[in-house]
Amino acid sequence: MTGTGGLLNDRAWKLAATVRDTIDDLRGTARTLDCGATILDLGIDVPGGLEAGLALARLCLADRARVSLTAGTLPLAGWPCIEVSTDSPLAACLASQYAGWQLSIDDFFGMGSGPMRAAAGREALFDVIGCTETPSACVGTIECSQLPGEPVLASIAEKTGVAADQILLAVAPTASQAGTVQVVARSVETALHKLHELEFDVSRVVSGFGSAPLPPVAEDDLSGIGRTNDAILYGGTVTLWVTGDDDSLTEIGPRVPSSASDAHGQPFLTIFADAGHDFYQIDPHLFSPAVIRFLNVDTGRVHNFGQVAPDILGESFGI
Repeated sequence: MTGTGGLLNDRAWKLAATVRDTIDDLRGTARTLDCGATILDLGIDVPGGLEAGLALARLCLADRARVSLTAGTLPLAGWPCIEVSTDSPLAACLASQYAGWQLSIDDFFGMGSGPMRAAAGREALFDVIGCTETPSACVGTIECSQLPGEPVLASIAEKTGVAADQILLAVAPTASQAGTVQVVARSVETALHKLHELEFDVSRVVSGFGSAPLPPVAEDDLSGIGRTNDAILYGGTVTLWVTGDDDSLTEIGPRVPSSASDAHGQPFLTIFADAGHDFYQIDPHLFSPAVIRFLNVDTGRVHNFGQVAPDILGESFGI
C-alpha cells in the first residue's frame, strides 16, 4: 500500500493500512485481485465481528468521526448501542458515509460508501456540500453479499480516476456482525441527509452526535435491512450543534424525525413489503432518526423533536 492525496481518502487509506495489519484479529481477510486492488472482507466469507464493524464504520466515515459500542436503554436497559460523534459532519457523513453510490455491474450489486464517493464526485449532493477531491488512491466500503471482482474495480477506477491497484474496498453483508454495526452507525448521517432533502442549509451544522440500538444479526440480508432501518427510525437519537437563527429550527424541526412521515409506525419490513420491495415507493421522508435535537451554539437554545418507539424495536428485534 502506498500513500495518497486527498483529505478524506488520505485519512481512510491510513486507517485501512491499520485494519489490514490487524485483519486476523478482526476475523477478516485481505485479498489482492489481479488488477492490484485490495479487498478487505469483514463478513462475506469470514465471520467478522463487532470490532470489524467498528473499523468498517470508521472507514465509511473516512476516520473523521469516533464510533463506539456502548450500553443503551432501548429496547431494553443495558442493550448495546452504536454511538457516533464528529466535528466534521458534512465531510464525514455526507461526503463519505452516505450510501450514495449504487454499484450494479454484471451480476454484482452493492451499495457504495466511503471517501471514494468524494473522488468520483458525481452525485448532485456534492454540488451543494463540495468536498470533492482528486486523490492518487482511494478507499470505499460496500454493503454487499458477494465479493467484488475485476469488473467492479474497473468501474470504480473509471469513475474516480484512480488506478485499480490504488483502490481498497472494505466489504460486508447487512446480515453480519460487521455489516449490522456499520449501518447502525449512520444515525447522524441520516439526520443530515434528511435536512439536505428538506433544503436546510447543512453548512450550519458544526458537530454531531448520534446513538442507535444495535439489532441482533438477522438470518438474511432482507431481514437485516429491516432491523437496521428500525434501529434508526424508531430508536435513533441525534444531537446536532448548529449556528444561526432559532426560528428556522423551530420551523423545520417537526419535519425532520421519522415520525413526520405517514409511513411511520410499523416495522420497516412491513413498510417495505407494502411498497412491493421497492425503496423508491417508500416516502423518502421516513428515513431519519426517531429523535432530533438541535443545540444552537449562537443563542444557547435547545430544540427537541420526535420520540422513540420501544415497542416497534422489540417487535423488530424479536424480543
